[in-house]
Amino acid sequence: MAERQTSCGVCGAALSSSARECPRCHAPVGGSGGPGAPGAAGGPAPVGDLSRRLARLTQWAGAAPALGVEFPALPAWAEEAAGRSRSPEPWSEVVRGVERLAQRRLGEAFDRWEERTNGRIGRLEAYSVDSRLERGQVEDAIHAAKVGDIAQALATFQQVDRVVALKERHLDQARGDLERLLALLKDLEALGQVEPGEPAEVAAELERELRTGRLAPLKSRLRLLRSRAVARAQEALPGLVGGIGDRLVAERDAAGAPEDVRELAMAARAVLVGNVEDGVRRLRALGTKRGIPLPIRGVPGPNGGDAGA
Repeated sequence: MAERQTSCGVCGAALSSSARECPRCHAPVGGSGGPGAPGAAGGPAPVGDLSRRLARLTQWAGAAPALGVEFPALPAWAEEAAGRSRSPEPWSEVVRGVERLAQRRLGEAFDRWEERTNGRIGRLEAYSVDSRLERGQVEDAIHAAKVGDIAQALATFQQVDRVVALKERHLDQARGDLERLLALLKDLEALGQVEPGEPAEVAAELERELRTGRLAPLKSRLRLLRSRAVARAQEALPGLVGGIGDRLVAERDAAGAPEDVRELAMAARAVLVGNVEDGVRRLRALGTKRGIPLPIRGVPGPNGGDAGA
């Protein structure tokens, strides 16, 4: 009569009726839990432990590039071979070596990340952006990394990085909007469309407001100031184009005049279609290039008088 065979409850290998351990994974056979049951004598199955550790390494490797670190990992064929090995202990030793290397490199990477992130948080705090929670989470992540809880450290790192990046984006958007507005006002000042010194006053006032961290009200005010500046530019456009155009016609025989006429037309079109910053910048640059005194005479000033008078 053929010998009755069972299978290992851990790796599925065929077992003879007299086997006391699995010939493939060495899991104990017998006990109330059946062949290879987790509760059988001999403790947890080595292959099961190896699989968990390999999965953990894969998780670490997936998150590590965001920290700017790499470490070797077992290739797919090695993982498969380890899972089928009759003697998994040598493979376990290899995995332990990779784990030690990974933990060391990740620990060093977390130290660098702490320094870098504290600098980013310091910049946010200089603009009164509340980041106390993120500072505490950085400390939590570093502590978790030092005690070997890499999974928790990585999860906290990802959360902190995401929140800090979001706050930075809002701050940078406000800073960019402010700088674009000031550039427009300076160009309009050069063309005689805002009072002399107004851009500097506006810059000082908006910079103070930016430093308070109240970004939403600041953005609303920036939109209002830009709409007023755009209205000034569009109202002044005919006079600006006429003043520069008259000078170009008077110098029509000078070298480069046709190109300058095209540039004047492009500037006027930019203002008309709403790209006011580009149009005003072109008008100012063209006037400077052709040696036209700015502000241009004959152009209505902000108070209704002659801007060049």
